Amino acid sequence: MEVSIFNDVLGPVMRGPSSSHCAAALRIGRLARDLMGGEVAEVLVEFDRAGSLPTTHDTQGSDMGLFGGLMGWEADDERLPDALALFRQGGGLARFETVDVGDPHPNTYRLTLRNARATHFLRAISTGGGMMEVVEIDGIDVSLHGDAHVTLLEVQAAPDDLREEVLRVDHEGSAWFVTAGRSLLAVHGRGFLPAATLAAWRQAGWIARAWHLGPVLPVPTVRSSRVPYRSCAEMLATPEAATEPLWRLAARYEQERGGLTESEVLARAVGLVRLLRRSIEQGLAGTTYADRVLGSQSPAFAQAMRSGRLIAADPLNRAILYVTALMEVKSSMGVIVAMPTAGACAALPGIVLAVAEERGLDDETAAKALLASGVIGAFIATRWTFAAEVGGCQAEGGSAAAMGAAALVDLAGGSATQACAAASLALQSMLGLICDPIANRVEAPCLGKNVLAATNALACANMALAGFDQVIPFDEVVDAAKAVAERMPREHRCTALGGLSDTPTSRTIEKRLAAARGCGSGGCGCG
Repeated sequence: MEVSIFNDVLGPVMRGPSSSHCAAALRIGRLARDLMGGEVAEVLVEFDRAGSLPTTHDTQGSDMGLFGGLMGWEADDERLPDALALFRQGGGLARFETVDVGDPHPNTYRLTLRNARATHFLRAISTGGGMMEVVEIDGIDVSLHGDAHVTLLEVQAAPDDLREEVLRVDHEGSAWFVTAGRSLLAVHGRGFLPAATLAAWRQAGWIARAWHLGPVLPVPTVRSSRVPYRSCAEMLATPEAATEPLWRLAARYEQERGGLTESEVLARAVGLVRLLRRSIEQGLAGTTYADRVLGSQSPAFAQAMRSGRLIAADPLNRAILYVTALMEVKSSMGVIVAMPTAGACAALPGIVLAVAEERGLDDETAAKALLASGVIGAFIATRWTFAAEVGGCQAEGGSAAAMGAAALVDLAGGSATQACAAASLALQSMLGLICDPIANRVEAPCLGKNVLAATNALACANMALAGFDQVIPFDEVVDAAKAVAERMPREHRCTALGGLSDTPTSRTIEKRLAAARGCGSGGCGCG
């Protein structure tokens, strides 16, 4: 599946503290619900002891996302914070267990699902920024991303006649998955296979059962899906890169990936800008939420700006204000846009909207800057990851800084070459950044790291516009970050076992919040 700017980078639109936990888990839950025909009576959720989820699933939103998905909700549903409780109130049975199974990916979900008619096992991974992949169903290795209508078929014996029939069906591709002689066939399309076709295949003895798994991503993968470039080097080698701004190169990327027109791509981006403005207004009005570390601080910062008590640093102070407001909306379960993740959701939009306002630019211009950032993020996702559990905060905050720097160059009328240089400079200066959320909440030092990323983006954009030498091309910097991550201890990759998360104060705050939620007495529902 080729990376999409709106699937993988500028989104999802969601609630919750973490896109890797909340949005990805919700998408996993949606596909699991479809596998069960829309009815989940009982679920056993298992997490590998060596992964990130045993210590974070209840505090970083995996539970609310997963059970919201099992009930068929969207990622921005206002009921999500109560999803697990509502699942149980509706008669559903839910159990959580920690197991020793050696899952290679730290964000692995093992679900055993039951209803009156069936039992199924599903294993899936959260790959960062709300993206996910189902990797096993009922003991058969698969690869499903929720990017199309999928008719999943249990094949009797993988007959040649069925293979020929599948080729004649109007669909967007198919994949055969075989493990230990058992077969599943996934037929992708703009819709599900007709009931008459399935009935005929059953009559012929080719298939035993069929399931309809609906899409969970906004931009589908179709037969024509492709991308014009997969790296900065490839993009800058095109003739268009010498004359066109980065946002238009980004739009072309998403046009080919999603089968969209340029106006459709731009309209989606403008919609995100307007949603972000509403979220910032909500944050500045003040937010409340019991289960969080930090209270509402952005209104006081706004007052300090108005009174002249702050050191002059416009538009940076405006960016700090917007970053703080967005982070507070996220932590109070309001609606945000993961750009590129929920933990790093504020740096990119905060600095882009602040600079756009300082320059008196309209929403469409700000949207173009976000698109410019999106193609930089697409190159990161293609080569590496946004998941802190895999790459540390350099994968989240570092990516946000690189994307923000490119966006600001585009906003200032710089060239695509300058934008890529700015992205390189920004990511270079954040290599090795660890992920260490205090009290297991994605708030502190995450707020400071979002401010750091926004500040870094502004500085590196100006450096690139002034002609500073990037020295190392952007693609090589991404590869270097990936190599750093592979050597980073897991305690520094978002497992709440190292850095500030392992301080006495952090543990004290965590215990206080756990007591307030009723953990230990069954009130939190995480046992």
